[in-house]
Amino acid sequence: MIGAVDIGGTKIAVGMFDRSGKILARRENPSGTGLMLSDGLSLIFKMLRETAGEAGGTLEGIGVGCTGPVDALTGTLERIEFLPGWEGCPLTAELQNAFGVRACLENDADAAALGELAWGAGKDSKRFIFVTVSTGIGAGVVLDGCIYRGVEGAHPEIGHHVIDPSGPLCFCGAHGCWESLASGPALAARAGLPSALAVCQAAERGEASAQAAVAQEARYLGLGFANLITLFTPDVIALGGGVMHSRHLFMDKILETIRENCGLVPFEKTRLVPASLGVHAGLAGAAQVWIKGSQSYA
Repeated sequence: MIGAVDIGGTKIAVGMFDRSGKILARRENPSGTGLMLSDGLSLIFKMLRETAGEAGGTLEGIGVGCTGPVDALTGTLERIEFLPGWEGCPLTAELQNAFGVRACLENDADAAALGELAWGAGKDSKRFIFVTVSTGIGAGVVLDGCIYRGVEGAHPEIGHHVIDPSGPLCFCGAHGCWESLASGPALAARAGLPSALAVCQAAERGEASAQAAVAQEARYLGLGFANLITLFTPDVIALGGGVMHSRHLFMDKILETIRENCGLVPFEKTRLVPASLGVHAGLAGAAQVWIKGSQSYA
């Protein structure tokens, strides 16, 4: 069986999978900015041991998907906005030392892209993009079965390409990047409500201010997707993350925005579909990180 670790901005999930993608056991705990690295490692080790014991098989290896910038080639965490103090952790080495098996690390969006490609919405796609819209916006691009990487293996931060240079300043240093305008917190702030879910629920009830915020969210999401289609003309874009659970509120405006902005590419041939692995997407992706191993570093 394969151990899987999904480290996000608000939670850490751990699970065990077989090679067909079946989840055998799962645990989840909150993370948040107050979780120190030593406590986080202890928590991950504990959950791995618990899920391995519950699943009852032999652990072959461990795959990890982690929010924010990571160095997938060395297995090291870089500066992660949501996890201060974790920078520089040689995570795969820590896991290998603790469990005696090979470990592999990816950015969480890249991991989820591999999971959806193998076992979900991207199956049989040659050009596939997974986008998650939640606490932040992340994306993984898979071309001919391999994660696309930049120089020295860098993960392209697609969530931080600029949509409106007059927009708010993001921690990335840019004004008006996609994440600063269209993430869950951005939607909540625009409507003056505590969460993106609350905004969507208010819009469903017919509250005018929430509906206006949803319309603007859909416009910003559509611009980001239009840019991806213009740049990559992929077969499929899979939509994941908590905000996309309410995608029915956004899709008409998203598709209208794509039509308005993609005049030079066959945008109608790119399918926008919901990610199909649901709450297990991050963990399934982490398992695929280990299965793909060095193949994904092409």
